[in-house]
Amino acid sequence: MVSHDETRSEDAPAQPPARPTLKTIARLAGLGVTTVSRALHDAPDIGEETKARVRKLADSLGYQPNRAGVRLRTGRSHVIALVLATEAEELGINSQLIYGISEALSSSTYQLVVMMHDPASNPLEPVRNIVEAGAADGILFARIEPDDARVRFLTERGVPFATHGRTSMGIVHPYFDFDNEAYAESAVKRLASLGRRRVALVGPPPHLAYARHMASGFCRGVTALGLETVAVVGIDTDSPHECIQAEVFRLMQRADRPDGFVSGGAVAALSVTAGAESAGLVLGRDFDVVIKESSDLFRKFRPAIETAHEDFRAAGRWLARAIVGRIEGTADADTHFLDEPRIAVSETMEARVAANGIR
Repeated sequence: MVSHDETRSEDAPAQPPARPTLKTIARLAGLGVTTVSRALHDAPDIGEETKARVRKLADSLGYQPNRAGVRLRTGRSHVIALVLATEAEELGINSQLIYGISEALSSSTYQLVVMMHDPASNPLEPVRNIVEAGAADGILFARIEPDDARVRFLTERGVPFATHGRTSMGIVHPYFDFDNEAYAESAVKRLASLGRRRVALVGPPPHLAYARHMASGFCRGVTALGLETVAVVGIDTDSPHECIQAEVFRLMQRADRPDGFVSGGAVAALSVTAGAESAGLVLGRDFDVVIKESSDLFRKFRPAIETAHEDFRAAGRWLARAIVGRIEGTADADTHFLDEPRIAVSETMEARVAANGIR
């Protein structure tokens, strides 16, 4: 006969294994809890051999710090929020940025949380929600506007932040930016060196800060070289593929059609090229395109397209280090980095034409 207690024991669900704690690691390592904690936080007074042994043991046990406990002791969540718009992913740009940030944070005590928002909504709202909920110690965000409400809000609240892009507000803050002004000017010069005289810019959405930088560089290059500008109508790099292709097709029907394009994005450049080719024109012979891209796909598959590389992974690593520095008080507010563009030009017109299979 089975007793009531025995039956209840057999029917009861198995208890999950206890979550490993600092005490668990300390017991198995033969060290004090304080020593283990300092080893996991890379304290300079703990030997490297001890740190390596403690980390290896923590990894094998699947140890994760108790965030609630950390927050009670330090007043910090040890969370960094990255706020991104849910626009179409352009050749993995968002994932490269995330990878770079995660890579830099991997050896720290901070965790990355990615928060997406509708680009058609107010970009300040997700930032305000994070601050009011105390959900993160620092915030990273992109698609910066010349007068950006997020920058003003976080500055007034005293919340650490860093941006991918820069404003023209006069507010000092950490940022990483690509020199889009220099890119556009050098792109125009490259087109001129290929004999192009009528050039067009397919730039970013005009409300973004880097759209103004790119337009300024484009105009400076055109003026300096005495080229002719052909205006595109109603499209930017965020426009649907069909709209960009249709506008370029329309332009290429004109007698004074453009023979060179500067594109603010790689995906938009595909649409530009498709629009021109649908009009019966040949890339590298009848027209040229200069783009900035974050991968080397164009150099591999469309070598007649001139490219400038924008390294989003490097941007992510820099932003991660900057925000941790701001949170911990080791980085100045005016720390910034302006990435210099470098156009990977083809050797000669003949080489470009041959590489593209043109006769």
